[in-house]
Amino acid sequence: MFENQLTIAVDFDGTIVDDDYPRIGKPKMFAFDTLKMLQNKHHKLILWTYRHGKRLDEAVEFCREHGIEFHAVNKSFPEEVFDQNQSSRKIHADVFIDDRNFGGFPGWGKIYQEIEGNPQQLEMLQKQNQKRGIMSLFKKRKKK
Repeated sequence: MFENQLTIAVDFDGTIVDDDYPRIGKPKMFAFDTLKMLQNKHHKLILWTYRHGKRLDEAVEFCREHGIEFHAVNKSFPEEVFDQNQSSRKIHADVFIDDRNFGGFPGWGKIYQEIEGNPQQLEMLQKQNQKRGIMSLFKKRKKK
């Protein structure tokens, strides 16, 4: 296992549960089991969803009832205040799990295997993300 935990952003509709928006669909097979295992490995989970207001509260409560408490909801960290005039809605995460990924949703078994079964690849991803901080905007690019 790698030294640092990953920050993992997870979509709700179509990813944790079957897509039945605005209602809450059935839990996807192994979704909550996998999320619990990832939390037990000390990864930070962020719920990153289109839902807002009452619908978002329902989704958060549904996850809580199934044993998942998120590090943050629709933000990079719990204390973050989103101001659409100051920042974009995209959050900072090492990994994004979403049913609308290019290539489709691979399933929770495959996701867990990729995260926990291939630590070298994820360590490399973490290092790349750390190097991409704000200072990377000022780096000189190599000419080809």
